[in-house]
Amino acid sequence: MGRLFGTDGVRGIANYELTAELAYNLGRAGAYVLSASTKHTPRILVGMDTRISGQMLESALVAGICSVGAQCICLGVLPTPAIAYLTRLYKADAGVVISASHNPYEFNGIKFFNGDGYKLPDEIEERIEAIILDGSEELPRPTGKQVGARITKDDAIDDYISFLKGSISCDLKGLKIAVDCSNGAAYKVAPKVLSDLGADITVINNEPDGININSNCGSTHMEGLKKFVIESGSDLGIAFDGDADRMLAVDEMGNLVDGDQIMTILGLELKNKGKLKDNTIVVTVMSNMGMDIAAKREGLNLVKTKVGDRYVLEEMLAKGYSLGGEQSGHIILLDSNTTGDGLLTAVKLLEVVKTSDKKLSELASVMQVLPQVLVNAKVSNENKYRYMEDEEISKMCKELEDEFNGEGRVLIRPSGTEPLVRVMIEGKDQAYIAKRASELANLIEQRLTKVG
Repeated sequence: MGRLFGTDGVRGIANYELTAELAYNLGRAGAYVLSASTKHTPRILVGMDTRISGQMLESALVAGICSVGAQCICLGVLPTPAIAYLTRLYKADAGVVISASHNPYEFNGIKFFNGDGYKLPDEIEERIEAIILDGSEELPRPTGKQVGARITKDDAIDDYISFLKGSISCDLKGLKIAVDCSNGAAYKVAPKVLSDLGADITVINNEPDGININSNCGSTHMEGLKKFVIESGSDLGIAFDGDADRMLAVDEMGNLVDGDQIMTILGLELKNKGKLKDNTIVVTVMSNMGMDIAAKREGLNLVKTKVGDRYVLEEMLAKGYSLGGEQSGHIILLDSNTTGDGLLTAVKLLEVVKTSDKKLSELASVMQVLPQVLVNAKVSNENKYRYMEDEEISKMCKELEDEFNGEGRVLIRPSGTEPLVRVMIEGKDQAYIAKRASELANLIEQRLTKVG
C-alpha cells in the first residue's frame, strides 16, 4: 500500500494527483475514523485557502463527509491555525483544511485535525489510508434523515480575531506595519486584526484571484516586503505563507528576521516573565548555529528534533514545553494554539516590539545569523542513507568539524522523497563554506552514486 499522507496531510497537483474522487474518499474515511466513537451526529469543520481548486475539492470532500452521516460546517477561507482553534472552540469532532500551504497554486492539499485541534498521528492516517486503498473497513451509507447536512458559518473569522486580540496584553497603536498576505488565507483576517489593535497598516498581496497565492510574495519570497518596508517608512513588516501557519518579519532597515530570531525574541520575553518551561525552546537540527550561541549567552536551552513541525510538536507535548518551531517561521506557541500560527506569532512579536519600545532590528540583534550553505548531492536511492558508513565521507566531515572548532558545523541529511543527500554547512565566511560544501557534496556523489 502506498502512502497517501505526507508530512503535512495529502498533497498533490489538484485534479491530477489530488482529484475530486480522492477528496471524496478522504472525506468519507476521515469523517468515519475521526467520529466513529461519538454518540451524536458528528460535526466537522472545513476551511480552505484561496486556490482556484479549493471549491472543487471542498464540494467533493463535503460530499464524502455527509455520505457517512456527519454534519459539515463550511467556514470558507481561513488560515489553517484558525481551523485548529475553532475545532476546539466549537467542540467539533474534527477539522479539515484544504490547502497546500506555501506551495504554488496548482498544488492543493487536505489535512485533518482531531477534536483537540492536533494533526493526526501516523496510526490514524494509516487507518484512513487502509480504508481508501485496501477497503479494510466497511463504511456506513446512511439514508433518509441520517444523511449528513452541509451548513455554512460566515462569522467564524470574528471568533478567530477575538482569540488573536485576546492573546496579547496591549494595543498596537503607534506602530506602522507593512503586511504581506501572500494572496492567501490571511488576506482578510490579518489586516482586520492588526487594524482592530490600533496599528497603522499598509497591505500588499491581499487580492487573491485563485492563481496568485504565494506567487513571488509572502514568507517564501521576502524581497518585495523588504523593499516595501523601506519605501513605506514602516517600523517593520510581516509576511505569511499561503495558509498563514508561517510568519517571517522584516526590520525597519529591510533586513529579514527569520524564525530562529523570532523564537529567540519570544523565548527571552517568556523567560523574563517566568513563562518558559525549563527556559527551553524546541527547534530542529536545521536551526542556525547563531541561535545556539545566543541561547547559551542568554540562559536559554535548545532541544533539537528532526526536521518537521510534527516532530517539534511531539517533543513539546511529551515534555510540556510551550515554544518551538522552525527557521521557516512555522512557530508553535502551545499555551495558545495547537499548531503553528502565523498570525498569533505576529501579534506576539508585535507585542514585544510595542512593550519594549525597541526597534525590531535591536531585538533581533540578540542573535547573529551565521551564513548557511545548502548543496544537494545526487546519489542512488539505495545508498543515500549510507554516507556515514563511508570512511572518506566520515573523515572529511570530522576534519571540517575540527576545523570550525565550535564556530561552524556540518549537517548531512538524506532527502525523504528524492535520490539526494543534502549537505548544509554553517560558518562565518560565506565564500569559504560554499566552497567546502561543494567539495563535500562532490565527494558524496562520487562515493554513493554507484549502486551497491
